[in-house]
Amino acid sequence: MLIPLASVVVKSTEARFWSVVTSPRALAAFELTIGLSIAVAAINAVAGTLIAWVLVRDRFRGKAIVNALVDLPFALPTAVAGIALTTLYAPNGWLGRILVPLGIQVAFTPLGVVIALTFIGLPFVVRTVQPVLEELEPEVEEAAAVLGATRWQTLIRVIIPAVTPSLIAGFALAFARAIGEYGSVVFISGNKQFETEITPLLIMSRLEQFDYASATALALVMLVVSFGLLLAINGLGAWARRRAGHG
Repeated sequence: MLIPLASVVVKSTEARFWSVVTSPRALAAFELTIGLSIAVAAINAVAGTLIAWVLVRDRFRGKAIVNALVDLPFALPTAVAGIALTTLYAPNGWLGRILVPLGIQVAFTPLGVVIALTFIGLPFVVRTVQPVLEELEPEVEEAAAVLGATRWQTLIRVIIPAVTPSLIAGFALAFARAIGEYGSVVFISGNKQFETEITPLLIMSRLEQFDYASATALALVMLVVSFGLLLAINGLGAWARRRAGHG
């Protein structure tokens, strides 16, 4: 593992490293990639927890279908997902022709990137939180109610502390999935410089131009940033687990 990493470092230093990674185009791509990845992970943390709650606690027709649809991004090639989303949200697409007259442009905008990343990252949160909710017996909530706790107090003091470690883990997985995503974004983003160009797209652009040194420098920055953020998230998750254990 260390040998490839060392070769990446050496390759990057040969390539006017700082001039590459601090160029306006690279900085714009870093900002968009990291910002959208964090935002999408947060969206998935909320939406994924709600979906997991519904799948665990509610009974309704078509539940098995919804449960299967959650795993669709796992089975669907990311390029296929990107093409399908672009077809749906393009100005002449099924949803695009409704949204565009309302002034909502999805395809070839940052909003389209958010939708694509949310789609491919949602299952990570659902499948991480769902087992914890299944182990959390309804009797615990009933006991809290008997002791006089309101539904809000039960949510804050019983449910959220129980699911926080798994929720943080799901957030980390969704973030890691989003920050390195390429296939589902390349079509719907339009790859517009300074607007919808994320770092993986910029790296692929450099590789297609046979500028391997620049691509390596960009990849190294993403490696360091991703590792640092994931280390912080995992540290937060470990703290939450210790706190839940003491509680």
